[in-house]
Amino acid sequence: MTVNQYIRIFAGAFILISLALTHFSAQADLSQPTWLWFTAFVGANLFQSGFTRFCPLETILIKLGVAKPSVGGSCA
Repeated sequence: MTVNQYIRIFAGAFILISLALTHFSAQADLSQPTWLWFTAFVGANLFQSGFTRFCPLETILIKLGVAKPSVGGSCA
């Protein structure tokens, strides 16, 4: 694994852990539709991209012509 992959895994994990702590400390109710689900989606994508090297945003940007494909297909 590369340093970039470890960074994505840790960043995603910390986002998901902070959401869980917020929910279980009763500061926010994740069973209600809120913007916190958007944060959970970002954290989950960061976490999975560290393992799978698949980044949905990279795919979208390449199709829009904004970015060029990276070597190895990582999100870097």
